[in-house]
Amino acid sequence: MIKTEYAVLTNAGGRGINEDTVLAIPSSLGLVVTVADGLGGHGGGSTASRAAAAAVSDCFGRGLCRTGEGIVSAVYMANQAVLDGQTEACAMKTTLVSLFVEGDQAVWAHVGDSRLYHFRDGRLVERTLDHSVPQLAVLMGMITEDQIRFHEDRNRVLRALGSDSFEPDISEPVSLADGFHAFLLCTDGFWEYVLEQEMEETLADSPDPRQWILKMEALLQERAPGDQDNYTAACVFSIGEK
Repeated sequence: MIKTEYAVLTNAGGRGINEDTVLAIPSSLGLVVTVADGLGGHGGGSTASRAAAAAVSDCFGRGLCRTGEGIVSAVYMANQAVLDGQTEACAMKTTLVSLFVEGDQAVWAHVGDSRLYHFRDGRLVERTLDHSVPQLAVLMGMITEDQIRFHEDRNRVLRALGSDSFEPDISEPVSLADGFHAFLLCTDGFWEYVLEQEMEETLADSPDPRQWILKMEALLQERAPGDQDNYTAACVFSIGEK
């Protein structure tokens, strides 16, 4: 059996409008969690992020995300939902990262620079690679991973929903049958201010996902400037019980 718990938060930061969305939907099928960072300004980004998250959740609820091909189709539908909301005045777009938990397996998908971090027994074992200019510079050996944070081009994403470049990266299925798995999904406004080592340290000191997310938010709030971007996160704990 798999015991799953989750917690979410979203905050406008120092901005007048929160264009992020977080959506966690438990159902008889399992759990789908989506974090999206809207791009477009003047509220258009919030419309885009909500539309994308709702489309993915709807697909999961209808049992359409049980294969990699199904998840890709769900992202295609999310992209179309964003396109349908665009106008000449607002070519809104959004990033997306979604975690699908069904039975004893987890799979995730992402587009853009919103991230998923996967921890196994308290240690970081994997994170998604951003579709961004700084991540590309890392892959080319021009900068280090640490230099992505606060890079001058950190906001230049190479893929986003609401565009022609929206192809998702899909993970391999991960078995949750044994051990303790923790997942952190978050926008760049969150991960810029919380280091990976601190994610592990706060995880070790957190009995539940709500405590973990609040401990990380406290670190963020100590460092973020007054004009801090919107920030959003979702934490999921999964414990395999024999």
